[in-house]
Amino acid sequence: MWGWLGYCLSDSVTWRAAMNSILIEAAHFSQAQALRELIARRMLDVGILGETVAPDAGATLVFSAAHEAALGNMQALLAVARGLKPRLVVIVDDSADQFSITSDLGGKVQRVNLPQSDGLALTVAADIICADLAKMIAADPATSDLLVLANRVAKSDVTVFINGPTGTGKEVLARFIHDRSDRAKEPFVAINCAAIPENMLEAVLFGHEKGAFTGASVANKGIFRAADKGTLLLDEISEMPIGLQSKLLRVLQERKVTPLGAQGEIDVNVRVLATTNRDMRAEVAANRFREDLFYRLNVFPMATQSLSSRPEDILPVAVALLRKHSMSLEGLPWLSADACDVLCSHDWPGNVRELENVMQRALVLQNGGVVDAEDIVIDMVPVLQNVPTPQSSQPTVSRLSAYGG
Repeated sequence: MWGWLGYCLSDSVTWRAAMNSILIEAAHFSQAQALRELIARRMLDVGILGETVAPDAGATLVFSAAHEAALGNMQALLAVARGLKPRLVVIVDDSADQFSITSDLGGKVQRVNLPQSDGLALTVAADIICADLAKMIAADPATSDLLVLANRVAKSDVTVFINGPTGTGKEVLARFIHDRSDRAKEPFVAINCAAIPENMLEAVLFGHEKGAFTGASVANKGIFRAADKGTLLLDEISEMPIGLQSKLLRVLQERKVTPLGAQGEIDVNVRVLATTNRDMRAEVAANRFREDLFYRLNVFPMATQSLSSRPEDILPVAVALLRKHSMSLEGLPWLSADACDVLCSHDWPGNVRELENVMQRALVLQNGGVVDAEDIVIDMVPVLQNVPTPQSSQPTVSRLSAYGG
């Protein structure tokens, strides 16, 4: 009976063709359209089961618990699903007594029990359904508009310069563009220009021959050639030394690299994306960044926004981070209404990176599978001298006071 579970794993061509296809059963699911709209904001192919032609093998199928009951039991529902050869079946019960997630058949069938039918419940359901299909989370209209634009940009081969505050998902957006491009099956290589010493960056970028410098015991082709036919992300390019910028400009113009110690040039076919958190026009005016390189990179500028500027993304991102750092999907905790209020009232100057820290703390502090307001600890400052040792007879301090709350 379970032969369809192995089908999608063995047929990799079908999997790639249908990996973004999601179909929701709506006959017994009152919030099917709302869930569909929430998923569609992530630029995934989502429809209503029965309204379109039969799905290709490898789709994600979403059924309601009410539909399961109408068919008689889970075995009857899975018998229907088997004929559609899905990669994943999700059964959503939006009238459960309490929140829980259970998995069957090695995770190929997931049951999501939601204690209420509201925005948070749909957010959790959408996150479970989209977990392996989309890295970009878009619930706020501003983010949805950005993804629509990125999807269009991906269809061309233009160079894209992404600007935005630290922790706002610039690299994730770059990966989204690559995944939607004609180069998606080729390498995506990212390098942080600020993380590599200046005297090594040229060799890392363009490669080197054996013996080109002290310590070069073997040749290295460099990341431009490693990304050949694919996409190269130059992260935080504003930190690149001014002396190396002219060499990068030539590579971008000529589409050729000269490894250190080599006598000739080597052709490269790479789409270049770049990111920065700086005001690049100010960097150019201050002679810290070459103007000609800026215009070479700035063919299609895009910008990510701070988390406070897209407030409808806060809870979906928080849910995704809880799932990411939970020990298991079954151990994913629920966010209480008070916890949601605390999250939405903070301005998040550290953006998603700050939110990720807070959600990891919440996983440590939560009890009983529910994250409460007291578990949302922001700006944590340890006060170790106030924490009693196990042998101490002093009263135990509260979780918040122990962390500077």
